[in-house]
Amino acid sequence: MIIKAVVIDDEPGMQAINCRLLSDYFPEINIVGKAESVENAVTLIKTQTPDLVLLDIELEDGSGFEILQKLQPYSFKVVFITGFDAFAIQAFKYSALDYLLKPVNQNDFKQAIGRAVAFIENNESTNPQLEVLMQVINQQMHHKKLVLKTSESMHIVEIDKIYFCKSDNSYTTFYFENEPKILVSKSLKEYENLLAHHGFFRAHQSYLVNLNHVSKVDKSDGGFLVMNNKHEIPISSRQMKSLINMLEQL
Repeated sequence: MIIKAVVIDDEPGMQAINCRLLSDYFPEINIVGKAESVENAVTLIKTQTPDLVLLDIELEDGSGFEILQKLQPYSFKVVFITGFDAFAIQAFKYSALDYLLKPVNQNDFKQAIGRAVAFIENNESTNPQLEVLMQVINQQMHHKKLVLKTSESMHIVEIDKIYFCKSDNSYTTFYFENEPKILVSKSLKEYENLLAHHGFFRAHQSYLVNLNHVSKVDKSDGGFLVMNNKHEIPISSRQMKSLINMLEQL
């Protein structure tokens, strides 16, 4: 299967690197064009109808996100490329989409493009993830939803409906009030950083708790939280003081 790709980047050096890596590692990909601006990229993509777009976020005349907005609806797969931008990276983590940091690492490049190729060959859609990404961008990081990818499916959940997350080594289980729990193969630490600004607190080494669903803090027996659904969550002794301070600010 021949896959058509375009490379969008306003740095000629980065364009050349991305094209070389595609040619070296993915001979099934045919590069049908390059562009350096929002206007040229939109024209190129409409003309060439690629399967894959390597998209720089910061362009000379605007944002790579503007290109996606101008082309909706679209069926091509996107691999985003960005300099270190905490806002953009946070957005990608919420949507579980692939992104590459400049300068592009060869192994990361191969993995990201490989996943995109697999999506294309299997005719799988990433539109739900892209919709979450655009929602995050449009809301200027006042996120409401989170994408959770399991081995069998992809769940788009409302953050405020998460009661707590439980760690099991490199896995994390999400618990809700009236919905089935969801197990994902990512560490609790990653979600701790992601959800810190939404009232979540690391009450224990194994638990990340949504304080908006806590009904009581019980200081007996070492300390534990009682959730609105009556579930009890242990609190480590060193976290008790920090927890009290956080609850006083709610």
